[in-house]
Amino acid sequence: MIRAARVPADQPVRIAFSLDDASDDTPPKDPTPLVFPELDQQLQPLPPRHDSLESMQVFQQHCQIAEEYHEVKKEIALLEKRKKELVAKLAQAEKEKGDAAQLAREFEALTEENRSLKLAQSQCVEQLEKLRIQYQKRQGSS
Repeated sequence: MIRAARVPADQPVRIAFSLDDASDDTPPKDPTPLVFPELDQQLQPLPPRHDSLESMQVFQQHCQIAEEYHEVKKEIALLEKRKKELVAKLAQAEKEKGDAAQLAREFEALTEENRSLKLAQSQCVEQLEKLRIQYQKRQGSS
């Protein structure tokens, strides 16, 4: 819809129009678009007053702080991801360490069992040799 107003001839005229299809019945769009969509609404920089240098400077500072905040949040997310990876790696290392300790205990037990079996075998070999000698003596005396 075209809006018209009477303006005195001695004043400059500024004409503005929009090409969007919005009718006058629709509510206006959000007057403060999100400059940083990842920020909460209450942390969004407010649009500056273009006629105020101080307002423009505050807006620029706020935008810079918002960018820094975004970078810090990204870095925190990366560090938390790295922390998760390291915690998982540590858990795996501790599990492997526990497994290695268990294997070392099993090795010690099997080594001890092997030693005792070798001792038993050597005692059996000695006993068998004594029995052979006794058997040969009996065979020789008969």
